[in-house]
Amino acid sequence: MGSQYERELRAVLAGIPKGVDAVTRSCDPVAKAKAMQVVERPFLVVRAAGSGMEGSGDLLALRGDMCFPIEVKTSKKSKLYLSGRTWDQYQSMVYEGKRCDLMPLYAYRLKGVRGDSWRIFRVEVGKLSGRLGILTRRIPPLPLTRNGKEFLDWEQGMPLHQFLSLVCRRAASPTLESLDKRIQNIDMTKEDKTESSQMRITEVQNMAPR
Repeated sequence: MGSQYERELRAVLAGIPKGVDAVTRSCDPVAKAKAMQVVERPFLVVRAAGSGMEGSGDLLALRGDMCFPIEVKTSKKSKLYLSGRTWDQYQSMVYEGKRCDLMPLYAYRLKGVRGDSWRIFRVEVGKLSGRLGILTRRIPPLPLTRNGKEFLDWEQGMPLHQFLSLVCRRAASPTLESLDKRIQNIDMTKEDKTESSQMRITEVQNMAPR
């Protein structure tokens, strides 16, 4: 059964239109549009050898600018606690993430819900640089139990369509952005100087004898 949902997620991340459409069929138009961005910027998705082998997750999603080991989980319950083998999997993903400067992810599918049934969580591995460092601030980590142990809570995850929109968004040119800001600052400075000059003229006119 688990492999069925791995294939489902694999088709989405690979940018296969039918796969994205199948997952977002009951979503609103905005969510569908966000998810469809992956069609333009797809990942190469491969199933890890043995699926779940020592920190590799079930799937590896690769693209020129990023790579995610992904552990796929499904349940009819919104909360999934890690113990035994699943806890060992988590610990291995933490280890490999730190060792290789990667951001491992959990993709958690809740059965029997309409709309986007997938939620994304990142595995906390410490400080990351570059694009992954930026994503760290946006993608939620696994929440903690009262005892401080990581678990999965579907309600606290990032919807898959939001994740796809985030990682498939084309970054604007820094040069153009900085140039635009400089132009805006120049315009604001000119406006301030103009307003200041007008205020001085008004003050002089008011002080002049009539």
